[in-house]
Amino acid sequence: MSTDLPNLEATASSWIHIIGTLIEIFGVSIIVAGIVWSTFVCVNQRLGTRLYDQYKIRIGRSLLLGLEVLVAADIVKTIAIELTFTSLGLLAGLVLVRTFLSWTLVLEIEGRWPWKQELSPNDARQTDNAVP
Repeated sequence: MSTDLPNLEATASSWIHIIGTLIEIFGVSIIVAGIVWSTFVCVNQRLGTRLYDQYKIRIGRSLLLGLEVLVAADIVKTIAIELTFTSLGLLAGLVLVRTFLSWTLVLEIEGRWPWKQELSPNDARQTDNAVP
């Protein structure tokens, strides 16, 4: 009975690693599909104002979603391997870099940091009319 436990752990670890890899492939697919779709929409639109801005926003959104999925894959794959301080530090570094990338993408797309509330149209008008 005790010899079955290491075998079960190895099998479970192997399956979790495969699942993590599939999630990574899904995350990359989201990014690639978003870029292809954004380019398709951009090419098929008439030349107009803010075409580049809309293109950039569409690509940014697909990058954000893909990064979130890739972070999830990193977490799953870290669980699959033997948890050590080294693997935990590597995971923390990856999550930190990808979180920073997500924040900068939100800043680029929405013009505000993720932790700042979006101004409603009424708030924006009040700010514009305020005396310094």
